[in-house]
Amino acid sequence: MTDEPNQPAPASIPPDDPTRTLTVARPDEDDQLPHLGLVGDTYTILVSGADTNGAYTLIDMHVPPGGGPPPHRHDFEEMFSILEGEVEMTFRGEKRRLSAGESVNVPSNSPHGFHNVSDHPARLLCMCTPAGQDEFFTLVGQPVKTRTEAPPPLDAAAQGAFIAKVQELAPRFRTVLLPPETD
Repeated sequence: MTDEPNQPAPASIPPDDPTRTLTVARPDEDDQLPHLGLVGDTYTILVSGADTNGAYTLIDMHVPPGGGPPPHRHDFEEMFSILEGEVEMTFRGEKRRLSAGESVNVPSNSPHGFHNVSDHPARLLCMCTPAGQDEFFTLVGQPVKTRTEAPPPLDAAAQGAFIAKVQELAPRFRTVLLPPETD
């Protein structure tokens, strides 16, 4: 900000809210962070919607070989930065390989999904804006102890209950599950 003459007045912004605090996430050290098993992956909520007044959520995704979410779409923006490994993303039916160091933004409402196509785990950061996906994952995921711990396998009954719960809650979180891809 400058006090120079003839400068336009700064836009009016709200005052600082001292009730909000700095959020620091250490996913490999902080045992208070929620680590959640979903579809064989482990998602760690680094920054929740509660931390950002609902503006966004930041999720650390550990995706084993062959892992990743099925096709879906939702009414919010989703950005991925690939930190380690390689994934194949399907966006509106087109497949694209993404490697460590690349970032993509998935526009709201667009059909997409991804899976790990390598022999090693992939690690992604996922930002959803506005927040809400963190709540959805918390309601449907299985708590695990660490960022890299795989969720326990589900038997047929548990798998059916998981799918039913996801289908029940998806509309509340502005998400639509899509049929599996066919090659």
